[in-house]
Amino acid sequence: MSRYTGPSWKVSRRLGISLSGTGKELEKRPYAPGQHGPNQRKKLSEYGLQLQEKQKLRHMYGMNERQFKNLFTKAVKMKGVAGENFMILLETRLDNLVYRLGLARTRRGARQLVNHGHILVDGKRVDIPSFSVKPGQTISLREKSQNLATVVEAIEVNNFVPEYLSFDADKKEGTFVRLPERSELSAEINESLIVEFYSR
Repeated sequence: MSRYTGPSWKVSRRLGISLSGTGKELEKRPYAPGQHGPNQRKKLSEYGLQLQEKQKLRHMYGMNERQFKNLFTKAVKMKGVAGENFMILLETRLDNLVYRLGLARTRRGARQLVNHGHILVDGKRVDIPSFSVKPGQTISLREKSQNLATVVEAIEVNNFVPEYLSFDADKKEGTFVRLPERSELSAEINESLIVEFYSR
């Protein structure tokens, strides 16, 4: 199954969560898309709730099912709580950290920056969005990409960088200081439901 590249606003409305992080998708029509969207009252089964939570997280990070499940399997084998490990592994993806640093306005935009070779990790070009960044590594822009209009605009708009990252707006580079704690990640996600989904 390939990665979903269709309209993200429809998916946001279907799942009831802002995938872009801006909240714009749910402002005007905070209900499911389609003719019967406003009137749907169906009660989800336990499996339905687990699936919905899994889809929320998968679409939030823009991953296909195989990638997502492989990362979950890796999280289960690590020491500690599987759900928290999974959330932390997702957060250490290069495309996500580019988004968190404010170099792109959305994760999709961040993935495109990485794919097109604009991003350096410790001075070396990395064009794999799923690249796992280690604490202490530096993320920066290639010299030719320093003045990209989308990047300049994103940095101007961004007013928050998580505590586990440090960012120098003048140099347009950031450092992954440490692994995030669960309390610093999305409170909208109940990762225990995802663990239950894959443990069936």
